[in-house]
Amino acid sequence: MPDRYAPGDRVRTRTTDVDGHTRLPRYARGAVGVIVEPAGRHPLADERARGRACEPRTVYHVRFAASELFGSGEHSVVVELWEDYLEEAS
Repeated sequence: MPDRYAPGDRVRTRTTDVDGHTRLPRYARGAVGVIVEPAGRHPLADERARGRACEPRTVYHVRFAASELFGSGEHSVVVELWEDYLEEAS
């Protein structure tokens, strides 16, 4: 299965507040960033924490402006996120 996103693609993180474990940091929910690169394929940690089998999915390095995540800052932050947490940003 090919990667859904390519370096340079603009993405938005999902805003879903799930019960239990998730690797999508609360501070990054709903934020717009840019794909830096794919970072391999791994089972979704959320499903594994619930004891469910899960096929590997693409993980991406996503760059966000600090101001997008925290309201201020001139630097950027790279977060490693599963494809399941991302959608295309318009």
